[in-house]
Parts: sequence; C-alpha cells; structure tokens
Amino acid sequence: MHRLLYEKTGNARWISQLDMIRLFQRAFLRAGIAIKHSEGYHPHAYVSIALPLPVGQESRCELLDFAAVDGTPLSGIPARLNPVLPEGLRALDCFESSRKIRDLALLRAQITLEYDHGAPAPEQVAALFAQPALLVEKKTKNGPAQVDIRPLIRELTVQPCADGLLLQALLCAQNPGLNPELLTAALRAHLPACAPDFARVMRLEVLDAAGEPFR
Repeated sequence: MHRLLYEKTGNARWISQLDMIRLFQRAFLRAGIAIKHSEGYHPHAYVSIALPLPVGQESRCELLDFAAVDGTPLSGIPARLNPVLPEGLRALDCFESSRKIRDLALLRAQITLEYDHGAPAPEQVAALFAQPALLVEKKTKNGPAQVDIRPLIRELTVQPCADGLLLQALLCAQNPGLNPELLTAALRAHLPACAPDFARVMRLEVLDAAGEPFR
C-alpha cells in the first residue's frame, strides 16, 4: 500500500470528506499517475483517507492510501500532485506502508481560542480539563448522549497567545476517539464565562500507541 502525507489548511478546510476522495481521484488523473481501480462496469479508484477530518478543521498530518500501478517513483509523487491540487492542499511525502490504520492511536492537536473582550486565565481553563470526569453532550447514532471525555485526554496544556488561549492536546484518535471540538464544547457547558468567541482546530501529528509518528 502507498501512503500520501498531506496538509489541509485555509479555505480547503471546508472541503468535505467525500469531495476530498473525488478531488484526489481527479488529481492523480491530471498528474498522470495511474492508480489501481476496481473491476466491473463502474470501476472506481482505490483511494481512502485515514481518520476523516471534520469539516472546518485544519491539518498538517492527513494520510491517504492508494496504489500506483505504473511504477511511478513514490518520492516524486508529491511534486507531481502539488501543481494540480487546489490552494490549501499540499502533498508533503509519499511512501510504502504496511501499517494498518487500526494501529493509529493518538492525535496531537492545537486549539486556538479567540476572545473579543479578553481571554480568561489559562489556569482556570486548565483546571477544568484536570478534573477526574468531564461530561459533554455528543451526537451518537442513537441521538445526543452525555459522554465522559476525560479518559480520552492524554495530555493537555493551556497557554496565552496573541489571539487568546492556545490548547496543546494529545488525544485518543479512535476506538473511541475524541474530536478536539469537544474541548471547546466542554468549556461552553461547564465554564460558559471562559467560552471563546471563536475556536480553530489544527491537527499536528498522528501517532501510534507508543507515541511514535504513524506512517
């Protein structure tokens, strides 16, 4: 299996998961890179994205799996793809990988909290996430449910920044995983006076269970 590492920033963060699949299928075609397709009357390209990124979030560590069939050197694929990718999408690396997506365990993310009228004390926000339990309403297949997100937070620091506060978090990525947006939801639910006027999420790195970069 071939694995592409790419970033998704700026206006590209509004592209949905399904549209991203279609976009990369067209990008491979435009770049002249032949990839494996299914057989039958309606063949489709074998392209899959690990750990789908919620619309509106940015990332510097997205992973896309595919299989090139024309002997294209993997090291040259990013340079061929980037000229045909839209603004905000940039291929960073391409390599062989035998690791299964189920081995992806942790996500390092930063959440920038912006305030129109001054940020609260970092210690006040940090104290909330240090509690032994932290219930947040989450959408599930059976409707809204109260979920304790505290066990899914492995590390979290809060520090001031130019825009307000910066949260640096190490979170469980899947089975179960924690969407970084739920950290902001926790603030709105439990510390409404510290809730930001706007929040931005950036994925920084995906890791395995040992804390090593997942590739």
